[in-house]
Amino acid sequence: MKNRWLIAASAVGVHASIGSVYAFSVFKKPLAELIPSASNNEIAWTFSFAILFLGLSAAIMGHFVERHGPRKSGMLAASFFGGGLLVAGLGAMLENLYVIWLGYGVLGGIGLGIGYITPVSTLVKWFPDRRGLATGLAIMGFGFGAMIGGPVFNFIIESFGVQNGGIANTWFIMGIVYLVIMFSSATYLERPPQGWMPEGMKKDVESGKRAAVQDLTQLTANESVKTAPFYGLWIMMFINISCGIGVIYSASPLAQESIGLTAAEAAAVVGLMSLFNGIGRITWASFSDILGRPQTYMAFFIIQIAAFIFLPNITSVILFQVVLYTILTCYGGGFATLPAFIGDLFGTKELGAIHGYILTAWALAGIAGPQVTAYIRSVTGSYELTLYVFSGFFCFALFVSILMLTYVTRTKAKLHAEAQKLSSGDHSPSKPATA
Repeated sequence: MKNRWLIAASAVGVHASIGSVYAFSVFKKPLAELIPSASNNEIAWTFSFAILFLGLSAAIMGHFVERHGPRKSGMLAASFFGGGLLVAGLGAMLENLYVIWLGYGVLGGIGLGIGYITPVSTLVKWFPDRRGLATGLAIMGFGFGAMIGGPVFNFIIESFGVQNGGIANTWFIMGIVYLVIMFSSATYLERPPQGWMPEGMKKDVESGKRAAVQDLTQLTANESVKTAPFYGLWIMMFINISCGIGVIYSASPLAQESIGLTAAEAAAVVGLMSLFNGIGRITWASFSDILGRPQTYMAFFIIQIAAFIFLPNITSVILFQVVLYTILTCYGGGFATLPAFIGDLFGTKELGAIHGYILTAWALAGIAGPQVTAYIRSVTGSYELTLYVFSGFFCFALFVSILMLTYVTRTKAKLHAEAQKLSSGDHSPSKPATA
């Protein structure tokens, strides 16, 4: 039997590697210098393609992950992600943006999607007692990936120089590094036996000190998409990600306009955002084991309704950062709490595939968030209205989260009533729980 904490460490290895995609901003100016004919918008599409193919590959390859297991899936993710960086490095050598799109955006994005869902679905099965903590650990690695990768990328680029192969060598070196880390991590990933529980939890269940984890249903991915809770999760994630990416996209100019920071000071503020993104993932996901998954999402939305209303009116540098970083913890926490919520609602039978389906919200939000932000900014000349609009979106997300809580509460009550009937010897059929 493998050690589940080493399984968790392997999951962090995979996620910390692919999470470096969030450090793409390091390459923006060097790429503009290397390929002066490319517009800012064309360079930005490199990152947009990566997020788009992340969502698409997660949705399409979720069934592959469930069928072939985490080891093969993790190695496939490593091949696409690491290989994609090597192809991107070739594109930088040729000064060809289309080859960079293919490597970093398409191939790398496919590796991102497979690599994102592979360890998460495995960890949920290894930690039936602490689902939120387990998935928070892995997805925290994704949040910290940019914080580690960004300075490393910048160091390699500056060491060689942009015109002397700095970008190409960065992608060549890091492509090989990530291949090694992801392959090594994938070799240890494995599912636990069916129905496995850690010894402490097993003893508590057998002695009656605690009840075994009871998911509301056990559905396949294709069955889950026919239910209302699936779309409730999708809508909540789409809004949380769109608004979060919108504020990430505009954080630097917003800090300069709202509280008068210099460009360098604003860049330092933005640099810390990755830290709080990662902290939010482990903290909120762990907290959801105590508070409950629906209640945790309600907390995200209540906090962000207030935060997005107050943020453009703040003049204090410290208070501005406190509110901004709080938003980032909710943004990261939404990702980390999602897999555990899926397990609660639909079981773990095809959790990876269901997770992949819901991550299509990320693919669309990666386009919608920056576009809505840029459009309102161009029309109004400021980010104030954008933040108010996002606060309105969160009001709708809060309404959906209340519906989700109602569904979970009602379904648990019906399952409990059915269990009581069975224990009392009443085997008469009861009506199934409804969404």
